[in-house]
Amino acid sequence: MGDILINIWMESFLIVFILAFCLDLIVGDPYWFPHPVIFIGRLVAYLERVARSLVSRLINRTLCKDRSKPIGEAKALRASGLAIWLITVVLSYLIAYAWSHIFDFNTYLDMGMTILAMCTCLSTRCLATESKKIYRALDKGDLDLARRHLSYIVGRDTKDLKEKDIIRATVETVAENTVDGSLAPMFYYILGGLPMAFAYKAVNTMDSMLGYKNEKYRELGYFPARLDDVFNYIPARLSLIFFALASLVLTYDFRASIRIGLRDRKNHTSPNCAYPEGAVAGALGIRLGGTNTYFGQLVYKPSIGDEKKDLEASDIVKANRLLYVSSLVGLVFFCISYLLVRALAL
Repeated sequence: MGDILINIWMESFLIVFILAFCLDLIVGDPYWFPHPVIFIGRLVAYLERVARSLVSRLINRTLCKDRSKPIGEAKALRASGLAIWLITVVLSYLIAYAWSHIFDFNTYLDMGMTILAMCTCLSTRCLATESKKIYRALDKGDLDLARRHLSYIVGRDTKDLKEKDIIRATVETVAENTVDGSLAPMFYYILGGLPMAFAYKAVNTMDSMLGYKNEKYRELGYFPARLDDVFNYIPARLSLIFFALASLVLTYDFRASIRIGLRDRKNHTSPNCAYPEGAVAGALGIRLGGTNTYFGQLVYKPSIGDEKKDLEASDIVKANRLLYVSSLVGLVFFCISYLLVRALAL
């Protein structure tokens, strides 16, 4: 009886995984739906306000006589960033764990609610939809509209970007967020179920909110940014394989996808981002990277890829195709990996 229950659970585990992926492709992230990331973001924003207030009080008390020691504030902010990270990740994990068990009294209801929750961890369709808005605006020649749509999905300043810069930023975002929004959540679901997928979303959300390297967030976001690098380490490197296979399926330059992905893997301030960006740049024969402006501050980044052709709006469409196919390749890979591990464990 015990073996039967274990087999049923294992089969439902993969069914949930596959159906959640399909549901995300069909419905994406409706604007009216109370997305968990919104609540994670609100929690992080609240904890940031509390942390900054406490650090300010602490500094005022201990350094009121000597303002020449900013290192005390830096350490306090770093410690606060770590505390925010721990609180948010642990709460996200526990809430997802409770959600995945609260409906155990009915197998079908349990699977349905887990599928719904796991779907919110994926953003494949949402990413494609938002980038398509930029493509359509460019196709109409409306640069202001394209800049506005781009500002919703990137952290860089967009108000003065030219057409090629808009295309470059969009393709980079699609490449990078294929990992953040699709491959990494799937990886962590296979690794530890819904709780691990939600924990990853918390990690990624904190990086997008606190992980900037400007004066405001350099210390507070120190641990959230680096721990996001840790969590994305394996998914980012797997993305090089998945993008290359997707390039082969789509008849893009899959050899260049692998070559550029490996050659330029260190051409980024992040230890992970150059893998997917390099793979996409190689597949499309374009050059990504370069200097961008964040909150009015210039941030230099090395170039990624070879400029075999000029950037075109159609490259956004091609990047979206790579997003969809590489995500499907990832789904198949993770399912097979899960089944192989299961077979070896028996």
